[in-house]
Amino acid sequence: MKTNYDKQADDFAKKHGLKLQILGKRRGSMWGENTERSIFKCKLSRNGKSYTFDFGQSVAAGCDLPKMYDILACLTKYDPINFKDFCAEYGYNEDSIRAAKVYRAVFQEWKAIDRLFGDIIEELQEIN
Repeated sequence: MKTNYDKQADDFAKKHGLKLQILGKRRGSMWGENTERSIFKCKLSRNGKSYTFDFGQSVAAGCDLPKMYDILACLTKYDPINFKDFCAEYGYNEDSIRAAKVYRAVFQEWKAIDRLFGDIIEELQEIN
């Protein structure tokens, strides 16, 4: 059954020529957790640009393929600005090596998202 969230994401993708490809799947853990989940290698493409990344499916969804909404809702849609502000916003300790690693990953994702969606980022931000 398609939810309003799914429809919103699918309409966004259609309107902006966004394509989602699932390139592979494996089982494993993400973010240093002990729980295994399905991890999909995904590729978003638009206007001759693309972004390839790993997407950790929710444990509840099991091995179901991610939908456009699942992907778009989880993307970094706001500039993390700097490490200090990032830590304050998300409750990380500025002296943490793990926090620095997470910040770098979020910042890299943000750069890719800004490159792919910079002209329509406000509309993407509405998908959550």
